[in-house]
Amino acid sequence: MAQQHLLIEKLGPVLSLTLNRPDSLNAFSPEMILGLKEALQQAQNDEDIQVIVLSGAGRSFSAGGDVKTMGQAKGLQVYEHIGKLNELILLMKETEKPIIAVVHGFAAGAGVNLALACDLIVAAEGSKFALSFSQVGLISDGGGSYLLPRLIGPHLAKQFFFTAEPIPAERLYQLGVINYLFPLEKLHEETTKMALKLAHGPGKAYGKQKKLIDQAFTSTLEEILEQERLLQTLMVQTEDHQEGIAAFKEKRKPAFKGK
Repeated sequence: MAQQHLLIEKLGPVLSLTLNRPDSLNAFSPEMILGLKEALQQAQNDEDIQVIVLSGAGRSFSAGGDVKTMGQAKGLQVYEHIGKLNELILLMKETEKPIIAVVHGFAAGAGVNLALACDLIVAAEGSKFALSFSQVGLISDGGGSYLLPRLIGPHLAKQFFFTAEPIPAERLYQLGVINYLFPLEKLHEETTKMALKLAHGPGKAYGKQKKLIDQAFTSTLEEILEQERLLQTLMVQTEDHQEGIAAFKEKRKPAFKGK
């Protein structure tokens, strides 16, 4: 079932993960969450994989929680389900490889938060985002209460959560939440170009830089300075660093291997 709810394709150094419940706008299911966790765990241990791309099948990225089943689960079931979602979000942040969210159509509720947990967001022009929890009397889950205020500040975050108003991708691009906007017909092509460019970059450096930036929000300057010092001591011993120096001296493009 997990394979039915999530399409997994390895495209050279890029791992493509596609949420695959198009009839329900890719609303989350336990099988989908489990599939994403397993795929990320395997990707983290696969040296051939350098970049992960997360997208949605059909008309939209993801509607988040499945409204059709809301109200049926008891308290303990909800607690356990959100626990699984939390494990996925934490795993996405811990995975030392760039994860790119590719959003088209509509992203709602925890579907927005899933995209926010990625390292980069690419969106189609005209797509919309909505933190729709309040419309069904709920609060955010999936980390949105943590992730969004750090990007846009507390006042705007409260506005978007309180009103649940659809937010055009263009506005989130202006706010710095979305990294790139492309016409829908070019979304796949441009994302593939970006993913391949990253995949042929210094993968170990990307992974460590990702962790440092995420840790910066909950660390002191002194702690980050020390982490930079320790990690740089390791990075100067990597093959990619030696290749980068050699390429600079030889005035050529470096051939990084992510090692």
